[in-house]
Amino acid sequence: MTRILIADDHAAVRQSLTQALRSEPDVEVVGEAPDGWSAVQLAKELEPDVVFMDVVMPTLNGFEATRRILAQCPRVHVIALSVHASKAYASKMLKAGAQAYVLKDGDVQELLDAVDAVSHGRTYLSPAIARYDA
Repeated sequence: MTRILIADDHAAVRQSLTQALRSEPDVEVVGEAPDGWSAVQLAKELEPDVVFMDVVMPTLNGFEATRRILAQCPRVHVIALSVHASKAYASKMLKAGAQAYVLKDGDVQELLDAVDAVSHGRTYLSPAIARYDA
C-alpha cells in the first residue's frame, strides 16, 4: 500500500486527485494540504510514502516545501504537480529534490506511473514536458 499526501492550494484539485487515487487498490490518500506549510507539517505527522506537491502555492511554494520535507523526511518521494509545462520549472523542482514532474492535465494512469517510478528509485517526467521549451 502506497501512502500519499496531496498538497495543492486548489480544493477542487485536491478533492479530484483524492477521489481518483482512492479508487486504486494499492493507494491510500492519507492527507491533503492547502499550502506548502501544511504540506511540511503533514509530511512529518503522517509519514507518507509519496507527496504530490503543487509547484505554485501561497505561504510556501512547492520548491521550498519540497526541500523542507526531504530534509525532515528523507524517505518521502516528492512528485511535482503543475500546470506549467516548462522544462525550467521541472528542472527547478528536480533540483529541490522531487523525483518526478507531472502535469495537472495528465490522466490518472500518468499519476500512477509516476508513483511507480519514484517508488522504484526512478525519475519520471511527464511526456508533455518534451513538447515545450523552457
